[in-house]
Amino acid sequence: MQIPKSLIHSLQDITGFDEEAFIHVHESGEQVTSIRINPNKVNYGISLFENTKQVSWSRFGYYLPNRPSFTFDPLFHAGCYYVQEASSMFLEEALKQTVDLLKPVKILDLCAAPGGKSSHLQSLISKDSLLVSNEVIRQRSNILKDNIIKWGTNNVLVSNNDPKDFSKLHGYFDVLVIDAPCSGSGLFRRDKEAINEWSENNVMLCSSRQRRILADALPSLKENGILIYSTCSYSKEEDEEILDWLITEFELENLQLTLNEEWGITEIKTEKENFGYRFWPYKLKGEGFFLSVFKKTASEKPASQTKSKLKLVSKKQKEIFGNWVNPGDSELVIFGNTVYAWPKNLVNDYDFLAQHLKTIYSGTALGSFAHDKFIPDHSLAMSNLYSEKVIKTELSKENAIAYLQRKDFEATIALKGMQIATFNNYPLGWMNVLQNRINNYYPKELRILKDKI
Repeated sequence: MQIPKSLIHSLQDITGFDEEAFIHVHESGEQVTSIRINPNKVNYGISLFENTKQVSWSRFGYYLPNRPSFTFDPLFHAGCYYVQEASSMFLEEALKQTVDLLKPVKILDLCAAPGGKSSHLQSLISKDSLLVSNEVIRQRSNILKDNIIKWGTNNVLVSNNDPKDFSKLHGYFDVLVIDAPCSGSGLFRRDKEAINEWSENNVMLCSSRQRRILADALPSLKENGILIYSTCSYSKEEDEEILDWLITEFELENLQLTLNEEWGITEIKTEKENFGYRFWPYKLKGEGFFLSVFKKTASEKPASQTKSKLKLVSKKQKEIFGNWVNPGDSELVIFGNTVYAWPKNLVNDYDFLAQHLKTIYSGTALGSFAHDKFIPDHSLAMSNLYSEKVIKTELSKENAIAYLQRKDFEATIALKGMQIATFNNYPLGWMNVLQNRINNYYPKELRILKDKI
């Protein structure tokens, strides 16, 4: 692996940089694999893999001794865990030290695709809290939506907006998370293509883009709200210099976090005495990462909310899908022919945001009406809102893989009709068992395309 000489040169005066160790860790070929379990589906303490070690700064993060084929693991497709780089899980510690997570909070994850930090945030907040998960690139926002659906919760709204679109939501959010697009030098070990794409010009381009994103989004953060800024870059132009720029241009207070010395995280202090936290891969088990936290001190007049008339599900419609859905305390709203479950305490917020943002998904899509028939949605199977009356049928691993590939498979299933296919009792999606065949309703866009490992 050939590290750009200009990058090495630019890092010489950065706290914690060791040129020999830096080059060695990149040339060693070491690969670090980590996952984060989904507490919505997997009870805390249950191990999905053997010989795991917990990530020190995350309750839900685990290192794996080797990298399995996640593509051919049904539990991955069931949303039991997310494959995420360990260093980036430090978001959890930053949030725990600066935000009261026992209270309802409104969080914006501005640059959210593919969904690692959003699914992590959702695992940390209360059920009464709201997470807006945004991605500006449409194709990536669809991937984000799929991963949020897989996570199986209904207090997340997925949007597809430019950062400037949030500037009109004055003082709306309690927390703003910006994992900014960057030059990607922290990912060289994991992604060799990132080396070919890296350049000093790209660093400066990213730095400029990061400033625009921050300036556009900050009005949406309320007074005393928390900004968490992060990158996967080592460059001071994208890290230290951004922190000092923020303090200069906006009414913000930088917050110092408490670190465990054993974690190996390097605390840095900028020229303007702002604190940031850098992850060097030769000092800890993870990739290159940088994070800093601010509190907004400027007053912000909250955006006014207007009410609109939502179309609620009728009593007759509820009777049609009564055997399919157990909505709990959710409010059931209908858009077109599709029914969504929204948390009752978030109905006004979802409605308000839908008026101002390009919303592509919110709550849980339960299913749609076709005349007097209800067709359950894949999202319902991935959630905890399906009725106890719904049939669940356990598949072998071989049949589960075939199901996820949308291939035909043979299985002796006594009960006929529409039902949820499961693996290790975790739902995978819908199938309709007929007398002579099984109709596979796993979404085509999610199917496993590979034939074998």
